Amino acid sequence: MFTGIVTAIGTIKDTTVRGDLRATIACPYDPAAIAIGASIACSGVCLTVIERGGSAGDAWFTVDISGETQACTVPDRWVEGRKLNLELALKLGDELGGHIVTGHVDAVGTVAARGKDGDSTRLTIAAPKEIAAYIAPKGSITVDGVSLTVNTVEDQADGSAHFGLNIIPHTAAVTTLGDLWEGHKVNLEIDVLARYLQRMQSLRG
Repeated sequence: MFTGIVTAIGTIKDTTVRGDLRATIACPYDPAAIAIGASIACSGVCLTVIERGGSAGDAWFTVDISGETQACTVPDRWVEGRKLNLELALKLGDELGGHIVTGHVDAVGTVAARGKDGDSTRLTIAAPKEIAAYIAPKGSITVDGVSLTVNTVEDQADGSAHFGLNIIPHTAAVTTLGDLWEGHKVNLEIDVLARYLQRMQSLRG
């Protein structure tokens, strides 16, 4: 489990194909604090550490990314040089500063608009119809691993939805969200409570 509070930005150093895609990610963590087999959220995707090394502040870790994961997340996200929002798994007793995040991407969205709102950045994200019903004003959503509050939701004629977010300067500076522009793809995870509601509704149907 995660909280959607990003603790570092990592960069993909290299990738190789060994059955699955294998990626090595540079990060400012202390490698001594990264256990083999540990889970790290990488732009909203829960991945398992299989190797790690480096030194405190200049570390790296390696993960395997299955074909299923690649198919369900942003296309071309797993390429050399790409920056990723990182979060170590939640420990018992940690502060829950965001909301409960599983690291399982529900859909890929698209930045439909970007603008200014005071000192903040205003983003409008187009979400596909399969998750549109589970996005609500003042509810929580995870965008590329970042826990955010939905400001507005506008339903579209095709069943999809556009939802609005305000990205404060701090969030823009310490995550990759400040680099998003119109047309960029993002990993979306709906609130875990909405996920269970979705399951109950499908059984009733």
